[in-house]
Amino acid sequence: MQHRNYTRTLGRKTAHRLSMLHNLALSLFTHRKIQTTHVRALELTRYAEKLVTLAKREDLQSKRRIFTDLRNKDIVRQLFDLAKAQYSTRNGGYTRIIKMGYRKGDGAPLVLVELV
Repeated sequence: MQHRNYTRTLGRKTAHRLSMLHNLALSLFTHRKIQTTHVRALELTRYAEKLVTLAKREDLQSKRRIFTDLRNKDIVRQLFDLAKAQYSTRNGGYTRIIKMGYRKGDGAPLVLVELV
């Protein structure tokens, strides 16, 4: 049954799904926009928005928490600078999803996820 399960499993085990989310978030913060499927993008936006909100706190605990997920000091530093410069007055909605069409091989809906 699906009662009270709020995350999408994406057809993967927990460790694989979390690893995929970490890698998608790392790519998003590195390149500022990525192309992925619609369902993955929905989960990625939930995850990335929490990371940006955590980065806005600007304390050591939040920096360590984000580093455990992203595992890249340069990207964590860029994320904190980005949160301080662009998102300090914004209360959410840090990402945008733009529909791109369908993938040729399997017909999966593709979207572009970008930072606002």
